[in-house]
Amino acid sequence: MSSQVRLRLLPSARCLFDEPVQVTVTGLRSRQLVSIRARSIDQKNITFCSSATYKADERGEIDLGRDPSLSGSYVGVEPMGLLWSMTADAVHKKFLKTHSSIPHVVKFSVHEEGKGSRVLAETTNERLLIGDGVTRVPVRYKHIRGALFVPPGPGPFPAVLDMYTFGGGLSEKRPSLLASRGFVVLTVALYGHDDLSKDINKIHLDYFEEAVEFLRQQDKVGSKGVGVMSLSKSADLALSIASYLSGVEATVWINGCSANTAFPLYYKNTQLHPPLLFDPKKLKPVESGAFNGKHCVDDTQAEKNKATLIPIEQAKGRFLFVASEDDQNWDSKAYMNQMVDRLREHRKENFECLCYPGAGHFLEPPYGPYCKSSVHGLVRKPILWGGEARSHAAAEVHLWTKVQDFFRSTLMHKAKLNEAKL
Repeated sequence: MSSQVRLRLLPSARCLFDEPVQVTVTGLRSRQLVSIRARSIDQKNITFCSSATYKADERGEIDLGRDPSLSGSYVGVEPMGLLWSMTADAVHKKFLKTHSSIPHVVKFSVHEEGKGSRVLAETTNERLLIGDGVTRVPVRYKHIRGALFVPPGPGPFPAVLDMYTFGGGLSEKRPSLLASRGFVVLTVALYGHDDLSKDINKIHLDYFEEAVEFLRQQDKVGSKGVGVMSLSKSADLALSIASYLSGVEATVWINGCSANTAFPLYYKNTQLHPPLLFDPKKLKPVESGAFNGKHCVDDTQAEKNKATLIPIEQAKGRFLFVASEDDQNWDSKAYMNQMVDRLREHRKENFECLCYPGAGHFLEPPYGPYCKSSVHGLVRKPILWGGEARSHAAAEVHLWTKVQDFFRSTLMHKAKLNEAKL
């Protein structure tokens, strides 16, 4: 390594997963060409890498917030491009980092262009999934199994139930980051965790009723009702929770369906909805070896499937509907439009909508590697998720702020109104 070249991360090399960093290089020759690389290993021991070529200015300096990448994993000015453009060293792999206690560690390095690619400088970025002072409490309450994340300080804080329930086990990244931003968050597993069964063939809404009950009992919770955060299949579960259960004031639905999908839904041992099914024969192979499943799901508007539709007009809380316009898992935007039409037919205006052109199915907290395709938890085959990496990354940054604003304004506004009435 060169003793003169310095690679720096500002304001700090240690930050939360959802925080941007400024990447700068100094001590290069004037107008020198170098490649800047990023490398990380996820919890499945899959390596993710990115690389971009930059030209130093006349002072021998590079600032990723100012200077464009000339070639590599992305081109143009992209301050966090090295993070979101990282790709796996194996096909159809999604970056997995689900344990809140294990940070996302990224090694940045600067290399000479040309023969040898000598390392000039390197540094490490430790991207934490849980903020200082946030506590994680394992939860075993009645039938529910999960984890509660509580921010430091006396509160009161708005309460959110995180619905990242499919794929088995417990996913803690999103709830721990939300808690780090000032929310009391309960995340629950549906199967494959603790003493829960390893698989499921039906879902009971009673389970989530217990989760809402538990969350509302927490000392630091200031909102009278709770928010529900969801994505994909769990989004239709969130619709059912909002429509059938009390105490739900705000629901974030991301790239889900307007009907109950995959499994029959029960409440008090009575079936509420049969599942909307899909035809695996309609999966279309693409060049990468993945499959496009966008048009495999049965038509929600067909007469035979009306019993699968969730009566969201019954919900007393507010909705934030979020659809990626290039979602290739299914047609999220069409489902969102169906729900908007349904609510308006019932003269309801308790919703907001967000659409993201160029974004794919998995909208998550920002600055993680973009996932083009991976094995689907239900289909058991690699599925194309859609989107273009740059547009998808920009959508995640924008959405993450909107979600927090929506929960704060809806949940705490309700709490203040109720206090005023008292």
